[in-house]
Amino acid sequence: MRDDASIRSSQADGVVNVLLVLELDPELDPEAGERLMQRLRAEIAELDVESLRPGPATTAPDGAKGTDPLTLGAVVVALSASGGVFTALVETLRDWLGRHSARHRISLTIDGDTLELERASAAERRDLVDAYIRRHTGS
Repeated sequence: MRDDASIRSSQADGVVNVLLVLELDPELDPEAGERLMQRLRAEIAELDVESLRPGPATTAPDGAKGTDPLTLGAVVVALSASGGVFTALVETLRDWLGRHSARHRISLTIDGDTLELERASAAERRDLVDAYIRRHTGS
């Protein structure tokens, strides 16, 4: 579990911290996976976010070989609680999944509330994302 004080949101300063965890298709080549994650980070960096930093580390399970995919793909995105940046972030993630529809999964967590995006239909993903956005934007 990733419960780290550095990823908690602070409504007082108007900043929302979103923990994004990208779990790539386990059959994907590690180098190709790293390139995909770099491209996703670059797309997120183009948004009007306050900061983008590596997420908290987790330990690999006993007997695991190589890097834990959750650790490799965890980032914390700090963004303004107003101005529509959160909606733009979610749309960027939704678009990214649509373009790279292998067995990738992205989870977004804000203050313990997690949304997982994966192999749902486009309509199911849209409904889940819309409800999550409403919970965190008040609209």
